Amino acid sequence: MAVQTVPQKSEFRVETARTYDQSRPVRWILAHLADNKWWLAAFFFGMTVTNIFNAAIPRQVGEAFSVVTGEAAGDAFQAIATLGLFVVGLTIGRFFCDTLASLSIEVVGKRLERDGRSELYRNLLGKSQTFHNQQRVGDIMARAANDVRFVNEMMTPGFSLLYDSMMAILMPVIFIAFIDLRLLLAPLAFCFFYYFALRHYMRQLDPVSDAVRARFGDMNATLNEAVSGIEVVKAAGQERQELGKFIRDARRYRDMFVAQGEVQARYIPTLLIGVAIAGAFVHGVYLLNLGELSLGDLIGYMGLMWVLRWPAFSSYFTFYLIQMGLSGAARILELLKAETELDQNSDGYTAPMQGEIVFENVTFRHGDGTDDLLRNISFSAKPGETIAIVGQTGSGKSTLTKLVNRTYDVTDGRILIDGVDVRDWNLDSLRSQISIIEQDIFLFSRTVAENIAFGLGQQVSRADIERAAHEAQAHTFITHFKDGYDTVVGERGVTLSGGQRQRIAIARALLTDPRILILDDATSAVDSATEDEIQKAIKRVLEGRTTLLITHRLSQIRRADRVLLVRRGEVVAQGTHDELMASSTLYQRIFARYDI
Repeated sequence: MAVQTVPQKSEFRVETARTYDQSRPVRWILAHLADNKWWLAAFFFGMTVTNIFNAAIPRQVGEAFSVVTGEAAGDAFQAIATLGLFVVGLTIGRFFCDTLASLSIEVVGKRLERDGRSELYRNLLGKSQTFHNQQRVGDIMARAANDVRFVNEMMTPGFSLLYDSMMAILMPVIFIAFIDLRLLLAPLAFCFFYYFALRHYMRQLDPVSDAVRARFGDMNATLNEAVSGIEVVKAAGQERQELGKFIRDARRYRDMFVAQGEVQARYIPTLLIGVAIAGAFVHGVYLLNLGELSLGDLIGYMGLMWVLRWPAFSSYFTFYLIQMGLSGAARILELLKAETELDQNSDGYTAPMQGEIVFENVTFRHGDGTDDLLRNISFSAKPGETIAIVGQTGSGKSTLTKLVNRTYDVTDGRILIDGVDVRDWNLDSLRSQISIIEQDIFLFSRTVAENIAFGLGQQVSRADIERAAHEAQAHTFITHFKDGYDTVVGERGVTLSGGQRQRIAIARALLTDPRILILDDATSAVDSATEDEIQKAIKRVLEGRTTLLITHRLSQIRRADRVLLVRRGEVVAQGTHDELMASSTLYQRIFARYDI
């Protein structure tokens, strides 16, 4: 069997990942974009040249009209042919530059989505259990999936269209200036009112976009809870109630979309561009009648004014995408910046464990300021000892064990493993040498073999997996599956019985060879026949390991080296089973009430 003698650091390191500026959504996005500066440079170049070519084409069409009407001197045929070839060249050049810009911004957008989602996922893995206890899974999924996607769409087509629109305003204005400075009156007036119209539009759109994303998170959270707890919903006959909750959240989401549509319906720039084009035409015709503007220049001028229609129309969609992206980025940053008391301690103590555990006046309470869940807990366990922990439901037994691997951190006092405070250990090194087997085993929707090898990943062979399954009394039932070890179990292992999940968890613990083992009511929810099989496996897994055993099974307690009696968060007695039966009336009452 593969035995881990020295804890190996996983390739995935939460604390070594690059940290981006998280002060504001825009700065966070810019920090990510800095990693793609060459792709951005290619985009800016391609889009700028595209718009230069795009504005040059109407100007050449105007020159062609001047040639046809005889306003331009020289050979008309040769001039038309030259202008035609020039326009073809501009069109081909525009195509390649537009392709370069589109490809570049697509790469930037996809990388931004990938890196943002990776940063969020890495950050979530580094959060403490206290943080996750306070979060709704559906809302986190909405942020990790949809909000990150909106950040991508903010870049493409959002920012791509925004820059395209800016250039589609700037380049025609420059070309119009070369025709006649007086012709700038209409386009500059349009730009002036366009700016204030967009500013007003964005101010109205901002809060509505934030509300749309928030309502989507609420709706997704309700759906996730209903699907995850579908067994409870059906058992309690609460389908109608859950449907009502979902419909309520869906209506709120719809109402926010309607409110957003009302803001978009009041979009003014499309009206402004119509007025600007009409005013430009009147102004141009006036100068033409005065003989101060040629027909070709008027045609070119109106062609350039027509180009301004694109930014006027596209900004309706563009700024919506940008605002939704910024709202999504803000929701992502809420998670990234959420405080967590867990310290990864990447430079902490790393060594093979012997398994000595010492609790020194340990007190624990959750960070929300609630009452102490544990108070002044003190005990010790030598390497290889088994400590049974007993007490009534809600006394704090499970919470006590979760302090050992830093699922939670102590509030006061300290916990030593091999004489080193657990907070001074490298977190990977600490947790890789501690295994927990609980009553409610979580299995991933993967193959049986992958679930057994979860603690070691690719570092273990199939032979080692099967050997661990044999010792955990799991090999027989696994081989009865159609695909054996390659059988994919349902999400959370719902396709397996409770006893089967327990034995797979024990096989996982045997394979990782932990120095400290925590068993939390591992046989409380199985029948007697299944328990006999699990007891054989537990007897094997306890050998040579320091064990904290939460149980009310007398057969297991008698094998323990010492028993801790926990009541309302305090250790009120400790000793062997016989000693406590003789000295503690509370201990006697507990075993009088439980099936032992």
